[in-house]
Parts: sequence; structure tokens; C-alpha cells
Amino acid sequence: MWSKLSDIDRMFNAMNLLQSRMDNIFGDYSTSRPIPAAWIAAESMPKTNLSDLGDHFEVVAEVPGFAKESLNIKIQGNYLEISGTYEKDAPEGYAVHRVERGTTSFNRSFTLPSDVDPEKVEAALKNGLLELTLPKAEAAKPKQITVK
Repeated sequence: MWSKLSDIDRMFNAMNLLQSRMDNIFGDYSTSRPIPAAWIAAESMPKTNLSDLGDHFEVVAEVPGFAKESLNIKIQGNYLEISGTYEKDAPEGYAVHRVERGTTSFNRSFTLPSDVDPEKVEAALKNGLLELTLPKAEAAKPKQITVK
């Protein structure tokens, strides 16, 4: 019986040795390489859905923690730009002991499939979601032609 336990012990020692050698080769691989800037930029941009509902587009963007006053929406023709800034300051008279959510900002731009009527655009901020309703310009709306 002791010979079987010693065989198992030798097997685990061999596995530990292999793991140790692999750690020496690849141990700090993930910590020594910087995160690509494109990945950081993608994380800071809000995730956005764009839907074409026939006579208008609907845009829903995730902007948790942003106040409606800190969001800017610009539209010109078929170009949409959404930007925002989030600043977290400690209330007056309080000291900050830990900051994990610091100042951040984003800027997203989209080229829509067709022009939008900027006078009829509606925006609402509900539960961290920015919802935009973008009516298409009259020239861009599909027209039903009747055959005579």
C-alpha cells in the first residue's frame, strides 16, 4: 500500500515541478504587457443599440451614473454625436478615502443610414439608459406610391 501512495506523491511532485516551470516562463506575461489603448477606449464608451423603426430611428445608450445635465447630443443631417462627462467630488467637509470611480468622459459618433429631422428629436434618461427617438427627415421617409 505504501508504494501506491508514494507513486501518487511522486506524480503530484512532478505536476508541481511542471507548474513551477510554467510559472517561471509565463508567470508575469499578463502583468508585464500593457492593455491596448483601443480596449481601454472601448470600455469607456457606452454600449449603444441603434434600431430603424420605419419612420424613425431609436438609439439606446448605457450611461449609468451620468446626469442629464452632463450629456450632450448633437445632430446634423445623418450625423449623431453623443458625449458626456462624469465627475465625482466628495461633499464639502468630507475626506476621500478611496476612489474607484473617478472623472470620466466619452464621445460617441454615428453616421445614420438617412437624414434626421433635428426639430423633432426626443431624448430621455431613464435608469441609466439614454433613449433617443430620431424621426427621419421627410425626404428620407419611404413613400407609398399608388398605381393608377
